[in-house]
Amino acid sequence: MQQNESDTIITQSVLVPKPPKNAWAGIRKRLVRDRNLYLMLLPVIGFYLLFKLAPLGGEIIAFKNYRFADGIWGSDWVGLKHFESLFASKEFYMVLKNTLLLNVYSLLFGFPAPIILALLLNEVRVEWYKRIVQNFLYLPHFISWVVLGGILITILSPARGVINSILTKGLGLDPIYFLGDTFWWPITFVLSGIWREAGWGTILYLAAMANVDPQLYEAAKMDGAGKLRQIWHITLPGIRSTVAILLILKVGHMMDIGFEQIFVLQNDMVLGISDVISTYVYRIGLLSAQYSYTTALGLFQSLIALILVISVNKIVKLLGEKGLW
Repeated sequence: MQQNESDTIITQSVLVPKPPKNAWAGIRKRLVRDRNLYLMLLPVIGFYLLFKLAPLGGEIIAFKNYRFADGIWGSDWVGLKHFESLFASKEFYMVLKNTLLLNVYSLLFGFPAPIILALLLNEVRVEWYKRIVQNFLYLPHFISWVVLGGILITILSPARGVINSILTKGLGLDPIYFLGDTFWWPITFVLSGIWREAGWGTILYLAAMANVDPQLYEAAKMDGAGKLRQIWHITLPGIRSTVAILLILKVGHMMDIGFEQIFVLQNDMVLGISDVISTYVYRIGLLSAQYSYTTALGLFQSLIALILVISVNKIVKLLGEKGLW
């Protein structure tokens, strides 16, 4: 009996795994093995630390009466004073409405554009022609909005623009001041955004379509399905997860419409519909030196964006997709 108990003790002691002598040994081994890859990652980490994480400390000036001469820590605390001023300002609600409206227009018309374009390109079977078309579609993405804005202003000019020449000389209509009319300016903004970004946005969708099993298309053809049914029942479900992820990211920018495009196309005649949060921050924060006030606006903007991302991510997960996390 004693012998059996001792055998059991010995057996149990052998089966229990011993903890590793050094838990960091495996990590160090991978760091040495993949050191070149990690070195390539250092600039990315440095970028986010320097331009994303470090500036968060400056958000404290939203709760202070910041003066450049006193510095961040020497300025007086004012609590929520700047937030109260922000929510009491009629100008704030105007730029908030403009930001949301322009983003909604871009979401409704701009978000489906690269999907439709990718579906069309996916059906092109002549490879050299497909590559040429893709290159021309990608090209506007790499051109600055300063250049593209100048092109648009020239093309849409009411005096010598190509579009108005066609309207007046070709169709006998009155010229339209596209960038000076409150009806045509949002349309011009959305279409110019599609022109610049739709081609570039097709890259992810084409990559997702390339992962769809070709046998599904063959089976659909044998069942008599045409191109439209193949797209609806095979291609679109195959890229659904990609669409969901990009939709979450797009909604996360609903409070941040950017600056360059708006600033280049904006003028005093359409300021009531084109003045958005980014241009408002530039005008009030930088030109008028109201740093604390615009920092409070930035905090509000970030908070709403965070709520939107979390909400849409939750909805996407309820619909059966993975989401961002």
